[in-house]
Amino acid sequence: NPATAAQIARQFVGESPDVIVPISTPSAQAVVSAAGGTIPVVFTAVTDPEGAQLVDNAKSPGGNVTGVSDLSPLSDHLVMVRSILPQSATLGVIYNPGEANSVALMEKLGELAPGAGYEIVEATATKSSEVQQAARSLVGKVDAIYIPTDNTVVSAFEAAVQVAVESKIPLFAGDTDSVKRGAIAAVGFNYYDIGKQTAAVVVRVLKGENPGDIPVAQAEGTNLVVNTKAAAEMGVELSPGMVASAAQVIE
Repeated sequence: NPATAAQIARQFVGESPDVIVPISTPSAQAVVSAAGGTIPVVFTAVTDPEGAQLVDNAKSPGGNVTGVSDLSPLSDHLVMVRSILPQSATLGVIYNPGEANSVALMEKLGELAPGAGYEIVEATATKSSEVQQAARSLVGKVDAIYIPTDNTVVSAFEAAVQVAVESKIPLFAGDTDSVKRGAIAAVGFNYYDIGKQTAAVVVRVLKGENPGDIPVAQAEGTNLVVNTKAAAEMGVELSPGMVASAAQVIE
């Protein structure tokens, strides 16, 4: 809820902390707007800091803002879907067009999909209550569903999973945490590790460095996580090789 995020941000600014750490693009936008250049901000889990107008230049942020970007490894995601569904050609994507991070991901996905042999079919949800209907709109139109790191859609992830199971449409995620919630698989970052990476930047700021002099960092490391139970429920059999190569297997 943007209004709630703005209220929280104003409250934090009023407390004059040494640094504010917003997680996700909407939260970061609220905090940067409220801070107004007066309080150091170290954002994290932001897909496109420049596109979200948090910083002018990721390599040289300037001002009072820096952080860690979690731009998804979209090429790896398309390869993952292809390896599990070799004959697939259409990929349905559910996202909120009101989230700057999601718009950036969709633009990048649109650039990469043709080279990977995919046609993208979009389904939009501007609030969590619309996610199930967005998923239903893809039934009969796509070979698989992909949910990016969209805050709105991920908050109602189970609604999309329900449709995928009922319709036997394989569903994949852009973040590994969503695999245990019902996605077949994901290649993504370990967000606990991203938290540690972000903390290292926060420590630099607390020790006196100017956030604007610290380049925005890219999240490090990717893991494959698979859910064999979800795969079976959606009519997919994961190869033994893929299961063996996964960093985590959910059964």
